[in-house]
Amino acid sequence: MTLSDAALTEELAPVVAGLVDRHLTNTKEWFPHRLVPWSRGEDMDADYEWDPSETVLSEEVQSAMIVDLLTEDNLPYYFETIYNLFGKHEPWGVWARRWTAEEGRHSIVIRDYLHVTRAVDLDELERGRMAQVSLGEVPHPETVHDGLAYVTMQELATKISHRNTGRHLDDKVGYQVMAKVAGDEQLHHVFYRDAATAALEADPDGMVMAIDRQVRTFAMPGTGIPGFAQHAKRIAKAQIYDLQIHHDQILRPMVVDHWKLPELEGLSPEAEEARVSVLKYLDRVDSAAQKMAARRERDAERELATA
Repeated sequence: MTLSDAALTEELAPVVAGLVDRHLTNTKEWFPHRLVPWSRGEDMDADYEWDPSETVLSEEVQSAMIVDLLTEDNLPYYFETIYNLFGKHEPWGVWARRWTAEEGRHSIVIRDYLHVTRAVDLDELERGRMAQVSLGEVPHPETVHDGLAYVTMQELATKISHRNTGRHLDDKVGYQVMAKVAGDEQLHHVFYRDAATAALEADPDGMVMAIDRQVRTFAMPGTGIPGFAQHAKRIAKAQIYDLQIHHDQILRPMVVDHWKLPELEGLSPEAEEARVSVLKYLDRVDSAAQKMAARRERDAERELATA
């Protein structure tokens, strides 16, 4: 029998309290308004229309900035999910509120940066925000086990997406903005990673089955963004975030290197089946990612040959 949600959150409470204290010790105060290059901003008249020549960003990097920002905009729904899933009482509630306060800076600083640099069509950006937040489409893990497995991978994936987007910006300030946001996401990932690891020790059967479910169904929390599929294709084309990155930098480091599922023993028959299932799935993802990378390389060669 795996632990119930209530039993697992109670079992993990001392660990989470320590993780909250560690997080507060490791975080450093920063201010969004101090990173934004305000001198580059201009007033916009009522009849202002964005001209694509105002941006130096490729379509791929514009898509990455839009997805990164609009994903952060759905913070109210993420808070609702973790507050309801993990609970509002200490120490879980303390973490949820602190996490929310830190996450709130991300949309502020990215949006202000895009506003003053006019790097994307700001009217379309706002329409995207209205659509995304009105829809409120976010993942809803059904158990605490699933929630811990999902957010561990999601925070890491978000960190990598922000970091890689920043590296594609030919602008020191833009790089610093995205690096600062990625730094927060790394600390959040470490918190959830260690909470999930403690859960794996407390209830290995339940966590292994949850890891299997979440790895096989993983989706980033921006799927409600208008045109998300097209944005995702552009982001993958630029190798900001693609299937190979997902395998090499999220799935394998967590499932194999950190949670060490290949070495885990003593599981129930159902959990052992899940352990084998997720490891086979990782192999399939790696194979598919390599084929996609090879196809992308061939396409790039053909484009150069016809240019």
